[in-house]
Amino acid sequence: MTTPPTLAEARRRAGQELAPVSASPALDAECLLACATGLARTRFRAHPEEVLKAPAWARFQHLVERRLSGEPVAHLTGHRGFMDFELRVGPAVLIPRPETEHLVEAALERSAASVLDLGCGSGCVAIALARAWPEADIDAVDVSETALSVARANARELGADQIRFHAGDWYAPVSRQRYSLIVSNPPYIGADEAEPDTGDLRFEPRQALIAGPTGLEAIRIVIQGAPAQLHPGGQLWLEHGYRQGPSVREELAAAGFTAIETRHDLAGHERISGGRLEAS
Repeated sequence: MTTPPTLAEARRRAGQELAPVSASPALDAECLLACATGLARTRFRAHPEEVLKAPAWARFQHLVERRLSGEPVAHLTGHRGFMDFELRVGPAVLIPRPETEHLVEAALERSAASVLDLGCGSGCVAIALARAWPEADIDAVDVSETALSVARANARELGADQIRFHAGDWYAPVSRQRYSLIVSNPPYIGADEAEPDTGDLRFEPRQALIAGPTGLEAIRIVIQGAPAQLHPGGQLWLEHGYRQGPSVREELAAAGFTAIETRHDLAGHERISGGRLEAS
């Protein structure tokens, strides 16, 4: 197409083009069109006959071409919705996913005065908890300085000013602190698994995806280190792979946790597990 089309025609044709590479081609087309035009998605339905301006049409074509090459929509638009807010995202951080919203939901079931988010990435979990508990003390740790730059920017934009961000390896930057709650979405994919080489994951940081040979290495670090960092009666919740539930529950029990639970994602897979550290 050389002449700019209407909004409706642009959406329709892009959706058809993206069908072979996306599980949600119509939604992808709409998000990319909103990014290219600066228009709200509701306008596409309210004024489907509106003709795109030439610069917006060129931007849209370019975005569709990049999506066809596999780039995630979140990287193309620069943001992704999470819970009830929008986050800046990019290649330095994992794209927030609905599974991680279940981690936040589990954590919010019991209020906590002090929180530690390990492997915070974009800051999505720490920010969600900060918005729910504005009086809580929250520390967030990540080994990647680039990821922390993204997380800090998100926290500033969303008013989550109480979060303290730390660069370092797991518990090392906060080793003298104790918390009411620890949350983590650690790497949990095994080194030989094919998943990181498929779909959007191809464009995401591998150190945030791959834990080691078994996929349980980072999970074990989080669980085994938690008792020394939790107040008596404190809780740990973490996200894990859909086949890792039994192993995670065993690790939690071996570390002294009780009231161990596992929550399922929207597909019915075991995805979030946690427990409480008994008071000594």
